[in-house]
Parts: sequence; C-alpha cells; structure tokens
Amino acid sequence: MKRTRIAALALATASAALAPLLGQAATAAEGTAYLQDPAGGEKTMKSMWTKDEMHKVEAQFRFHPGIQYRTVTRPGPSAAPDYQYQVGDPKTLAWLPGYEFAWSVSDSTVVKKALTVKEGEHPIVVHAVLRSADRAKVAEVRRELTGKPAAGREKVAGGKRIACDTGEYTVEWSVTRSGYGTLGGTLRWNSGCEQYRTAFASDHGQQR
Repeated sequence: MKRTRIAALALATASAALAPLLGQAATAAEGTAYLQDPAGGEKTMKSMWTKDEMHKVEAQFRFHPGIQYRTVTRPGPSAAPDYQYQVGDPKTLAWLPGYEFAWSVSDSTVVKKALTVKEGEHPIVVHAVLRSADRAKVAEVRRELTGKPAAGREKVAGGKRIACDTGEYTVEWSVTRSGYGTLGGTLRWNSGCEQYRTAFASDHGQQR
C-alpha cells in the first residue's frame, strides 16, 4: 500500500499557515492574518461618549478574508515511488470572508468620565457591508444581539464566496449600543491571490 505524505505549505508572504483539508474546501486556519480597524492590538478601539458624558462606547472591527482551496494528490519523486503528496490547487482558490466585532460599554458613576464601571447586559447591533470598487454591495451582515455583557466579541460568517483577483473592496462596518451611539469605519481589502499561487508552485517544486 502506498504511503501518503501531506506536504506542509510554507507561505512566506502570509502571516500564518493555511489549513488544507483533503478533498474539500478549506478556509484559512484560526489566527490567519486579518485586517483591523482601528489598527493596533487586541485592546485598541475607537471610542465615544454620550452627550451627557455618562456612557462610553468602544468598538473594534476585524475582517477575516478566509482563503479557501482544494488539495490535489501528486506523485512523489522518482527516487521515492511509494510516496504521494497533496498540494493546494491554485485553480480552486477563493475567498470566504468573515466579520468580527468587539465592543465595550462603560457607565459613569458619581462623576462624569472620572469613574466608570462595566456591568449589566446590553443590546448591541453589529453591521458590515462589503463593496466592490464600483461601490456595488457584494455582501452584508447584520445582527441584533441582546443580553450581551458590557465587553465582548462576536464573529459573524459572511456566507458569500468572493472570486480571486476581482479587484479592491471596501468594508464598511458599525457597532451600535442602542440608546448610546454608533461607532464605525472602513477598511480596504485587495482580493488578489498571487501570494498563494506562488506558495503552491514553490511547494510543488520542492517535492521534485
């Protein structure tokens, strides 16, 4: 019986490894590069105060491009005929974006802005629209979240497949704490897949 070896795909131009699944589409592994607004770390957020300065809302957004591909089996080198290996098929590359929203709600106690607490449950509305270069709406997600803690995160699957190399897109996002206010922004994303094709070609060449 032939022995099968799964080839590891090293993507020098990506920030994390891909996670191929044999014979089926595979999204990028957890931790794969995302775009964030505002740029920064886990706790970097946009913020606003209500007009009475009694409530503070903070928000952050992450766009996960979600690269997908299928794997194909290739014969091993002539020196090792018992081996086969799997490599990503560049013809099947596509994107399946996901959206991640974070929020934090603080309430002033006694003195405005001086002392705040994060407590209770809150109604949160998250919204994102993906637009093509001509401003056409390509995908949209919206969730009304009830009973959410004062600080939290919510991931929303996009459910819309985007073909590779279809140009630059804009993501418009917002997080609303009902009754307090809305924070939002935009991100730009390029749908090019050349870095993955290069990685697949490089991996294929290394096996010969």
